[in-house]
Amino acid sequence: MPNIFTKHPHEVDETYLEHLATAGGFGLRMTLGGIACMIHAVLPFLFVNTASRTMCALHKKMNKRVDKVNWERHPII
Repeated sequence: MPNIFTKHPHEVDETYLEHLATAGGFGLRMTLGGIACMIHAVLPFLFVNTASRTMCALHKKMNKRVDKVNWERHPII
């Protein structure tokens, strides 16, 4: 029986801990970028470019990761 904790990390050529760090880092940056965006919605003079810079940086990082795996088999949704 496959281990549900390691199946996907192995599919993307990572250990469980590597995947934990990578996915956790992405999630944290997305959360912080989202909070900055919500603050910007109320106070438009704050965090003017933070959310878009965060998205661009994460997109660039994700595209580098895609090269490591078969994109069609493991789409990022």
